[in-house]
Amino acid sequence: MKLTYIYHSGYAIEGERCTIVTDYYKDSHDGYVRRSLASFPGKLYVLSSHWHPDHFNKTVLEWKNIRPDTQYIFSEDVFKNRHIPQKEASSLNKGDTWQDENIRIKAFGSTDVGISFLIEAEGKKIFHAGDLNNWHWDEESTPEEVRTAERDFLKEVDDLRKETDRVDLAMFPVDSRLGKNYMRGAEQFVDRIHAGIFAPMHFGERYEEAHAFKPYAEKAGCRFAAWTKTGENLFF
Repeated sequence: MKLTYIYHSGYAIEGERCTIVTDYYKDSHDGYVRRSLASFPGKLYVLSSHWHPDHFNKTVLEWKNIRPDTQYIFSEDVFKNRHIPQKEASSLNKGDTWQDENIRIKAFGSTDVGISFLIEAEGKKIFHAGDLNNWHWDEESTPEEVRTAERDFLKEVDDLRKETDRVDLAMFPVDSRLGKNYMRGAEQFVDRIHAGIFAPMHFGERYEEAHAFKPYAEKAGCRFAAWTKTGENLFF
C-alpha cells in the first residue's frame, strides 16, 4: 500500500482494491489529490473523524462527480455542524462498525470531538487518531486539568488496545502547540500500541518539530514517516 501525506491530518492510503482518504482539509502543495483523484486505485473511501475545519472540507462531496464510486463515512457530528444531509454519507459514533467487501472500519473515541478510526483493509490494520491525543496543555492548565486530560486519553487508548495492541500504520498527532511536552501523547500511544509505521499529523508543515519524535518512535520499534513536504509518500 502507498501512504501519502496530504496536509495536517489528511492522508491518502492507496491499495489494490481501494483508496482511503482521511480528514481532508486542503490539498498538498503539488495538488496530489486533484491530480490523482480520477486514477486512485479501486473504490474510493473518504473518511472524516469530526467537523473541525482542519479535518473536514465540504469540497470532498464534489469528488463524486469525478468518482461516482466514492463512499463517504463521517463522524456523526459532521452532519450537524457542517450541515451535511444524512443521505450524503454513512455516519459513525464511537463503538460503531462499518464494512463492505473491501474494508472494515470501527470507530473509537476521541479526547476532543468526533471519533478515531481503526481500519482493516487488504490485510493491514490502520489507525487514524483524528483528534485523539493527550491534549494536556500543561504550561497553561492546572495540575488537575493535566491529570484529567491524561486519564481520559489513556482510557481511550486502553479501549483500542482491547481490540488490538498492534497496527501496521498509525497516524497520530505530534503537535508542538502543546508546549514543551507536546510529544507525551504520542509516546504513551506507541508504548501501548505497536505501530509498524508511525506517521505524524496535526503539525501542518512544522517538520522539524514532528521529526523530534523520530528517535522515540524508532526505539519503540516503529518506522517513522519523516515527511519533508506535503505530497510525499512511502510504501508499506
